[in-house]
Amino acid sequence: MAITVSLVALFGLVMYFLLRSRTLTPGAAFAAAGFGFFLASTGAAKPINQLTESLIQALPYL
Repeated sequence: MAITVSLVALFGLVMYFLLRSRTLTPGAAFAAAGFGFFLASTGAAKPINQLTESLIQALPYL
């Protein structure tokens, strides 16, 4: 749960700066999609959360 909340905050901060600078790039589109999936409780949220947790757990081994 703590990971999800911090990712929502991170995506929200990224979206704020992207909207403020009026930038729309593939990175901005990814940030918007990620923010929407983590914020909403859709059927896609669980697999995305699992993927994110797996990636975070794999970071020390890279």
